[in-house]
Amino acid sequence: MAYEPAMVPPKKSKRTLFIVLGVVLALCCTGGVVGGFVFYRVVQDATGPARATADTFSAAVVARDYPTAYGQLCAQVRDRLGEADFARQQAAQPELTGYEILGVNVMNNNGRVHGSANVRFTPRDGVAITQVLPLVKEDGDWRVCD
Repeated sequence: MAYEPAMVPPKKSKRTLFIVLGVVLALCCTGGVVGGFVFYRVVQDATGPARATADTFSAAVVARDYPTAYGQLCAQVRDRLGEADFARQQAAQPELTGYEILGVNVMNNNGRVHGSANVRFTPRDGVAITQVLPLVKEDGDWRVCD
């Protein structure tokens, strides 16, 4: 009986393995970037208009442009509080020199869309004041409401 060597499978190239791993890694990274961008756009589309309302209201309060600030209020508040009374209340507050929107939250509970904006106002004298502005979606537009 003649000795026959056992069949040894050929060595697999490590180069092929690295190419496959590189392609998989590139696809995962691309998917992560695209997914992150889509998520960012969805969040911006949801919170952007609410942030714009909070920004317009806050800028008007700081500038003491009370008609513009009053125009950002929801119908429920405007029905309860006239523009002259609103202006009088705001004028009695300490003078503000600036503001910063710290965050905006938007929620949809059973079709009722509402949210809030955390705004830090900077008074001329004293410590910064953080205020939560309740927001509601009214006739397609975001309004400051309570």
